[in-house]
Amino acid sequence: MNIDIFNGDADGICALHQLRLDEPLQSMLVTGVKRDIKLLKRVEVAEGDRLTVLDISLDKNRDTLISLLKVGSHVRYFDHHYAGDIPEYPNLDATIDTSPTTCTSLLVNGALQGKHLPWAVTAAFGDNLYESAEKAAVPLNLSKKKLEMLKELGICINYNGYGASLDDLFYHPAELYEKIKPYSDPFDFIKTDDAFNVLSSGYAEDMSKASAISPEFDEVSSSVYILPDEKWARRVSGVYSNDLAQNNPDKAHAILTHKGDKTYQASIRAPLKTKTGADTLCRQFETGGGRQAAAGINELPVSELDTFIKVFHQHFS
Repeated sequence: MNIDIFNGDADGICALHQLRLDEPLQSMLVTGVKRDIKLLKRVEVAEGDRLTVLDISLDKNRDTLISLLKVGSHVRYFDHHYAGDIPEYPNLDATIDTSPTTCTSLLVNGALQGKHLPWAVTAAFGDNLYESAEKAAVPLNLSKKKLEMLKELGICINYNGYGASLDDLFYHPAELYEKIKPYSDPFDFIKTDDAFNVLSSGYAEDMSKASAISPEFDEVSSSVYILPDEKWARRVSGVYSNDLAQNNPDKAHAILTHKGDKTYQASIRAPLKTKTGADTLCRQFETGGGRQAAAGINELPVSELDTFIKVFHQHFS
């Protein structure tokens, strides 16, 4: 059996799309909202099963991964999040690079020698790696207009992945992947499938609401925004964090979104000038994790808000 396990954001979807354009096969799809990263727990495998794991932290799935390897499944793993020590098994093929200038889709692009580069560029834009995306896109010789189209597509796919649950999303990530699957050319997807227009319109509307909210706490090197317990707020939290980071590259940003259960969901962006520190901050909290430039906390208790703000400001001061 073939099983594709992937993050529900632009990076995970575009990474899988590149691999399946190169090697089409029937597989079970395992994915979820962007913050749902302990995806390996959802699968049961037998000896000889082949798993492809994309854009989820090995460190957060370590014990399950080892158990799957011990059964005798073969695992191909691409990721750019904090991994810790990588298990050494002959049936594990891991390509992991935590550099703040790369993403999973760019790692897959390297493995495929650029065969489906436009989709890797799309993912890099979606992951807020604008400089890396533009650098990777040079061989494509795209016009400025077409490059902006890939940027918008990446942002929209990424935007669809955010939410506290699947009910918050416009499309289940597996459904969005299936919509993208027939298109080797992202420009054909933009022109043909209505999903792009749905996501683009939703993104514009949600961002308009977010931009009307002032920071709750604002210092020279860092800002904290608090969004309400609304679907639009949960959808926009990550992409709004990316937007703030692009517009204020010297500052760190935290977007805290009420979840309605006495917790916040936190999206953290390190200053773009340094692209470091977000993961180490978030790992100080129980449900935190991520990568150097962008990380998050799935459940930050309201009672820990003051502590978080103090630690956040000190961390990036």
